[in-house]
Amino acid sequence: MYSNKKECVAMLLAGGQGTRLYSLTAHVAKPAVSFGGKYRIIDFPLSNCINSGIDTIGVLTQYQPFALNQYIGNGQPWDLDRLNGGVYVLPPYMKSAKSDWYKGTANAIYQNIDFIDKFSPDYVLVLSGDHIYKMDYSEMLDYHKSKGADCTIAVINVSLDEASRFGIMNTNADGSVYEFEEKPKQPKSTNASMGIYIFTWQVLRKYLIEDEADPDSHNDFGKDVIPAMLRDGQKLFAYRFDGYWKDVGTIKSLWEANMDLIDRNSGLNIEDSSWKIYARNAAEPPHFVGDHADVENSLVTEGCEIDGTVRNSVISSRVEICRGALVEDSNIMPGAVVKEGAQIHYAIIGDDAVIEEGAVIGEAQDGVPVEDVKITVVGPGAVVKKGTVVPVAAMVD
Repeated sequence: MYSNKKECVAMLLAGGQGTRLYSLTAHVAKPAVSFGGKYRIIDFPLSNCINSGIDTIGVLTQYQPFALNQYIGNGQPWDLDRLNGGVYVLPPYMKSAKSDWYKGTANAIYQNIDFIDKFSPDYVLVLSGDHIYKMDYSEMLDYHKSKGADCTIAVINVSLDEASRFGIMNTNADGSVYEFEEKPKQPKSTNASMGIYIFTWQVLRKYLIEDEADPDSHNDFGKDVIPAMLRDGQKLFAYRFDGYWKDVGTIKSLWEANMDLIDRNSGLNIEDSSWKIYARNAAEPPHFVGDHADVENSLVTEGCEIDGTVRNSVISSRVEICRGALVEDSNIMPGAVVKEGAQIHYAIIGDDAVIEEGAVIGEAQDGVPVEDVKITVVGPGAVVKKGTVVPVAAMVD
């Protein structure tokens, strides 16, 4: 008997470099990027786990792990500081025979078989650390058990035009998967994989070992493990998710997800007390709105000083927006300073960046369809000098 046995253990893949976020991930892993004023991206899957009753989580880190490790700490903000279970940060480590970086999603789990075995789980939930969504994994687990599945893949319905950007699960009427297509040019369905999997552990364990022994494998779930399970006739099912979900792996999608927070019709509701998103927050004073401030349809986080104009924007903690400055349709990350007379339009301003007097970042794009909007980026710690004009879609490091 295992005194610390768990029915389900979650493995959260959080080691991605996030190259498509460019300077925003130069010094931090993608899941540690600031989001929504007071959160980090990883807060969403961690909160989903604890809200779903899953209290044992391995967080697999690799690229620029310090900020993420420091942020997670002992897991207390998510009620994961536990004697039996809790959150564990799992970087690659030296083994007796050899050591290696995580080579792919499947290899990352393979390297942590011993960790999973310590809890003798019946099921393993595999998650990505760079998606914004609220999801009850216990409902997906119930579905997995009811189907007697070996693997259940969460899918979301996308438009036919978008489907070629995703891994597509083609299913029978009962939800069973008969074919998996990786980014097909002519998709047969619109069931897009969300990168969320539940496996029956003893089945997955066998396939991980076989995959690692294959020198031609990419060591990836989508490219190798799931196709191998399909070829062998294992029971794979698709679990349809109908809520809000966004992969924030690009500048545009990260900006869109932040803007969705201030759109009451977006489906992304962080005010739901029955499904809270927990985060580690510094003890900052309440935000201050000065005599000359004009704030409209925006989120303003604690520790801010606002004396300029803010419209349709997400303002993170410790941000200072000075008199005469204008910020609209933008995401301002923690500690940034926008000085007198500066203008920011349709932009992401990184942590601790400084926009000096009279500088202009981007330009207004009123009336432009969302899909055609161009986002300007000022990277963390960058200084945009007085009077500088940064053109639309430019990136300042």
